[in-house]
Amino acid sequence: MKKIVSFIVFMLILIVFCFYRLDYYIMKPGSAYDVSRFVNVQDGDIDDEGTFNLMTVSMFQATPLTYVIAYFNEFQDTLLIKDVRHEEEDDEEYNVRQLKLMTDSQFNALYIAFQKAGLPFTVTYNGITVLNVLSGGAADGKIKPGDEIVEIDGQLVHKAEDLTAILNEKKENEEVHLVLNRDDKLIDQTVTLKEIPGSDPKRIGIGINYSQSKSIKTEPFVKVDAEEIGGPSAGLMFTLEILNQLLDEDLSKGYLIAGTGEMNEDGTVGRIGGIEKKVAAAHEDGMEIFFAPDDEITEAMLKVNPDIKSNYEVAVLTAEKIGTKMKIVPVKTIDDALAYLEQLEEK
Repeated sequence: MKKIVSFIVFMLILIVFCFYRLDYYIMKPGSAYDVSRFVNVQDGDIDDEGTFNLMTVSMFQATPLTYVIAYFNEFQDTLLIKDVRHEEEDDEEYNVRQLKLMTDSQFNALYIAFQKAGLPFTVTYNGITVLNVLSGGAADGKIKPGDEIVEIDGQLVHKAEDLTAILNEKKENEEVHLVLNRDDKLIDQTVTLKEIPGSDPKRIGIGINYSQSKSIKTEPFVKVDAEEIGGPSAGLMFTLEILNQLLDEDLSKGYLIAGTGEMNEDGTVGRIGGIEKKVAAAHEDGMEIFFAPDDEITEAMLKVNPDIKSNYEVAVLTAEKIGTKMKIVPVKTIDDALAYLEQLEEK
């Protein structure tokens, strides 16, 4: 009987150790993915020898077992959930925000690529996308993360400024009538305005965090299918792949090229997190060149973290640590990446 009880207790401890979820995330290296898997330009050039590859990191909620493993692994980090999510952001809202960041990244990639290629495109503003709903706010229980606000009080909402302008004229306890696009269905919703939770100074509003929703129509048509990849960090590589298919030449010059960095609408390449893990993953997957954001470290950033380094600096240190032959290339803008590729000899 004692043996049976001991076995049951052991199994319970083992189950807790392996499956109990802690208030931490584990971040570790992911893999390299050929961007041409996700991008298809109508009648585009796809017979190139080299590839452009986006890099991923794997992130999941920790258990005691995975926490211990991460503690002893140089390229795995443990992050408090509150340091990953925004305030009051749940799993659904976090996923909505990550997918919205990726959607915006794809928009900017198309916008920049077609500018560089000198080809026609049209930008349409589609209202705003709700990222999260503040608990106890006016929208709590009435609006969901991922909803698009397309109309308020009979007026179409094209840009975020349209919504703000109308709400600024409203007072507490006034009603606003919204038209929401939820899962491609239009929904009418009435919201009574109240104080925005946590606002200082006191402000009246709907009680949501949101982002501009916009789309781009291009000629030729480009299909981008990467909904499984969240966040904005693949923007640079999406831009290069789209350009590579638009132009009748192999921009990669036959090399396996990886990289990371947010593609901003002005053509600059933005800083991202976890670059050391992406360099390690790129090395493991046999990449030959790695584009790293050469972001500026400001005085304000140094005050918060005196040891902070640019993405490029961290990438170089990581490459030296793991002994890779992969070339680390600094890029501040899309033009830096294109200039490097222009001078690169054919493999």
